[in-house]
Amino acid sequence: MKAAEVVIASNRGPLSFAYDESDRLISSRAGGGLASAMTGAAAAPGTVWLCAALSDADREAALASPDGRIDVAGYDTSGAAVVMLPLDGDVVAGAYTRFSTTTIWNLNHGLVDPAAPLTIDDAWRRDWSSYVDYNRTFADAIAKIAADGARVLVQDYHLDLVPAAVRALRPDLRIGHFTHTPWATSTDFAQLPQDVAERLLRGMLGADSLGFHSPRWAADFAACATAVLGAAYDDDAITSDGRRTPLRIHPLGVDPGPLRARATEPDVEKRVAGLRRLVAGQQVIGRVDRTEPAKNIHRGLLAVAQLFRDHPEHLGRVVHVALAYPSRQNVAEYRDYTADCVALAAEINAELSTPSWTPVLFNVRNDYPRSLATMRCADVLLVNSLRDGMNLVAKEGVLLGDPATLVLSRETGAADEMGAAALLVDPLDVDATTDALHQALTMSPEERARRHKELADVAAALPPRAWLQAQLDALS
Repeated sequence: MKAAEVVIASNRGPLSFAYDESDRLISSRAGGGLASAMTGAAAAPGTVWLCAALSDADREAALASPDGRIDVAGYDTSGAAVVMLPLDGDVVAGAYTRFSTTTIWNLNHGLVDPAAPLTIDDAWRRDWSSYVDYNRTFADAIAKIAADGARVLVQDYHLDLVPAAVRALRPDLRIGHFTHTPWATSTDFAQLPQDVAERLLRGMLGADSLGFHSPRWAADFAACATAVLGAAYDDDAITSDGRRTPLRIHPLGVDPGPLRARATEPDVEKRVAGLRRLVAGQQVIGRVDRTEPAKNIHRGLLAVAQLFRDHPEHLGRVVHVALAYPSRQNVAEYRDYTADCVALAAEINAELSTPSWTPVLFNVRNDYPRSLATMRCADVLLVNSLRDGMNLVAKEGVLLGDPATLVLSRETGAADEMGAAALLVDPLDVDATTDALHQALTMSPEERARRHKELADVAAALPPRAWLQAQLDALS
C-alpha cells in the first residue's frame, strides 16, 4: 500500500459488518453527515481512514482483506481507502466497551457520582491496560502507513494516547486530535489515579493541535492539564514538558443540501405521511436521541408530563414524538436506563391518554428514516442533554423542521452558537424545561420564523467537510 499523506484515525469506520441468517457477512454504511464527510475526505488521493474492527464480523472482514483494506476487498466505501484493524476481541471489550464507555465517557459527561466514585481495582486496571494496547495498535499502524511529514487526524476519546505514541515513533508527522465529547471538569478528572490522569493528558499533548467543539471544553482540558501536570496555559495553548500545544475550537455544523435531499427520499416521505396521519394536526414536540443517560431522556419525559398537567389546554392538541436509538445495550447501565425511559413513557400514557389521544409516542428502534421524519414533523425540538460536546441533532432538527423552535440544554456545545435564538434550559430543571416547552408551543408565528432563520443559519455555518479541512489546515 502506498504511504498516506493524510491519515484519519477513529474508533468507528464507514462500514460495520454483521452476519445474515445464513452466516454470510453483510455490510452496512454509517449514517449521518460526519461519517459522509470523513468518507469523502478519505476518498481524496493519498488519504487513508484507519478504524477498528469492533465485532467478530468486523474482524472476519478485516482479516479477509489485504492489509485490512476493506475497500480493496470489494466493499463499497464510496472510494475511500479504509484500513480496518482486526484487534483482539478481549482488547476491544476492555478498551472500548468498558474503559472508554464507563470511565472516560462518564467522566467527560459528568456521570460519575462523587458519592459513588470510580472503583480502581484489578478489573479496572485490566481495562486500562486494554485501552493502552488499543491505542498502541493504532499508533503502530499510523507509523507504518504514513508518508514522511504526513498529517494525522486522530478522532475522539477512544484514542487519547495515540498522539504521544505516534510522536515517539514518527516525530516527522504532524498530528491533530479532536475531542467530540466535552472534556471532564478538573473535579471529575481527579477521580482518576494520578498515573492514568498524567498519561491521558500527556498522550493528548503529544499532538501539534488539539481541537474541541466549544471554548468551555478546551478550558476544562486546560484546567486538568494545569492541575495534574503543572502545565502552563496562555494564549489558548498548553506548554508542558517543553512542548507547546495550541487548543483550537472547531464547532461542527451540518451540510443542509445532502441532509435535506436524504430527508425527502421515498422511505422518509412514507414515514412522514404515516406520522402526520397519526398526529392528525396536533403540534409535535419531537426528539431524536440515543438511549443513554447523558441525553437526559427521562427528565425530558417528566417535563412533557408536567406540561400537560400544568397546561391542560394542550391536552389532545400536542403530542410528544420521541425516537430513541438503542445505545450500548451490552452495558447494564444503558439497558436499565432504556427500560426506565420506556416504563416512564408508558406510565405517562396510562395516566393521561384518552380513547382518541395518546400524549407520548415513544419508540426504541434504530430507524434513521423515521428520525428524519420526526425532525421534519416537529414544531418544537427538545434537546435537553446533561452535557454534550456539540449535539448535531439540534442543528439537523432546525434545518429539517421548518420552522421548528428549539428547546436546548445550555450544557451542549451547540448552545454556544444557538443560544441567542433557542430557548435555553438547565437540563436538571424539569420545571424550567416545562415552561420552555409551553413558551415554544405558544410562540407567535413571527417570532418562531425569526428564531428559526437564525438557528438555521448557524446550523449550516461549518459543515463537516469544512470542519475537517479546518483541522488539516491547523497542521499546515
